[in-house]
Amino acid sequence: MPKRRSPVGPTPGERALFRGAVEDATPLSSDKIHHEAPRPPPIPRQRLRDEAAALIESLAPAPLETLLEGGDELSFLRPNLPRSLLKDLRRGRWVSQGELDLHGMNRDEARQALLQFFAESLARQQRCLRIVHGKGLRSPGREPVLKELVRNWLANRPEVLAYCQARAADGGAGAVVVLLQGSR
Repeated sequence: MPKRRSPVGPTPGERALFRGAVEDATPLSSDKIHHEAPRPPPIPRQRLRDEAAALIESLAPAPLETLLEGGDELSFLRPNLPRSLLKDLRRGRWVSQGELDLHGMNRDEARQALLQFFAESLARQQRCLRIVHGKGLRSPGREPVLKELVRNWLANRPEVLAYCQARAADGGAGAVVVLLQGSR
């Protein structure tokens, strides 16, 4: 069993052992101590890339087909489609066949999850989907970060025919209901 060290300092035997180990050492002739120059702070490259991507996305013009109807409720309808389709979607006449919840995801994770969700839904021939992006209540500044990103992504997907804010019972301002193009 090893001997326990004294919390005060080295024992006399330890001191003698150290002196014996350094007795041939020659003291330094200079009192100067050489320090390395301090390293520059790290460059937050990923944060800079994220901020640049957010700026580009925010400056990208929203599609002209994006319509503001009923106050702040944003809805989208592809050109040459009847307005009744959007009205039916808004009133809940389409049965939601799938749901994706993006809570807790960052921008890249959410985009990847959305693309995978669309691919799976189209393979299952699901046309009406609900995407929960959240209201941004836990985001910095209580701003819904994913809300605008999701709506922009949806408007730029060719398979999306229309979308609108979900009814209050289905998530309200924290979700959108999406209608995808059916198989031909």
